Amino acid sequence: MRRVALIYNPASGQYSARRKAAVGEIKAVLHQAGVEAEAFETGAPGSATIIAEQAVRDGFDTVLACGGDGTAHEVVQSLVGTDVALGVVPLGTANALAADLGLIASPTKVARILLASAPARISVGRIHYEEKTGNPGSRYFIVAAGIGADALLMSRLDSRLKRRLGYVHYLIEAFRIWATSSFPLFEAELPSNGNGGARVVEVSQLLAVRVRSFGGVLRTLAPGASLRNGSLSMLAFKTQSRLHYFSFLLAVIAGRHTFNRDVELMDSPSIECRACNGSAEQLFVEADGEVLGSLPVRLEVVPHSLTLLIPPGVQP
Repeated sequence: MRRVALIYNPASGQYSARRKAAVGEIKAVLHQAGVEAEAFETGAPGSATIIAEQAVRDGFDTVLACGGDGTAHEVVQSLVGTDVALGVVPLGTANALAADLGLIASPTKVARILLASAPARISVGRIHYEEKTGNPGSRYFIVAAGIGADALLMSRLDSRLKRRLGYVHYLIEAFRIWATSSFPLFEAELPSNGNGGARVVEVSQLLAVRVRSFGGVLRTLAPGASLRNGSLSMLAFKTQSRLHYFSFLLAVIAGRHTFNRDVELMDSPSIECRACNGSAEQLFVEADGEVLGSLPVRLEVVPHSLTLLIPPGVQP
C-alpha cells in the first residue's frame, strides 16, 4: 500500500456529521505510515464508481471504501479485473463486508489494521437483470444479491429515515413486509450437475450470499458461504407462509437455523430466475443492498477477479 484513494459518502450512516472528521483521522494514520493518501467525496448515486475508475487511471494502488456496503458496492464495479486493491472502512448503516473481515472498530484502528493487511485475490458474484427501462443490465456484488422480499425491503427504505433510525428502520420495514406481502412465487433454474437435466424450483425468495458472516443479529446466514468460493451459497424460500418466514428468522437470530423442504440451502456456480408463467407480479432485484431492477435474472461467480485487503488471521 503506497498510494491510497479514500472514497467516502458524507451522507452514509447515522452520524454523517462526523464522516469527514473520520476520513481525516484515517488519512493521518496513513500519512504517519508513509502512505500517500487522498480523499474523494461522493455526490450523486453512482459517483463512487466514477471516482474509483478515475483512481485506477491515476495510478492509485489501493482504494478504501469509507461508508457502508452500498459505497463498497459502487467501488467494486470499477476494481474488478484490475490489480488495484479494495479496503473497507465501516462508516455506513449496513457494514456486512466489514463485519465479515473483522473490521468493526474505530476508523483509526481500522486504518492500522488495513496497513497490516495482505492483498488477496477473491471471487465476486455477478448479477444480470432487467433495468427499469427494460434494457439488460449487470452488476458485480460482494456481499449478497437477492430476488423477492429482501429486495422489496431495500426498495422501501427511506434514506432520511435510514440516517435517523439506522438499523431500526430496516426492522420496521421488514415487519411491514412480513405482515402485508403475499410473497409471490417465481422460478429458479439450477444448471445440470451431470446427473440429469436442469432443476427448476418455485421460490418466493432467493438470496445468494458471498460473505461468511453478516455481523449483528444475522451473523452466519448461509453456512459455507465465502468470498473465496467459486460457487454461490443460496437460501431458497420455497414457501409463501408468513409463519415459516418468521420462524426461520427467529432461528437465525438465535443462531440455530436449519434447512428443510421450505427453506433450502443451495450451492451452484450459477442460477437463472424468471417469472412464473402467467404471473403479473413485479419482483425486485437487489445486490449489496442496492435495488437494481427486476426479473429475469442470472447469477454467477466471477473467479479470482478482485483484490481485497484481508486482515491478519481473518478467513472471510
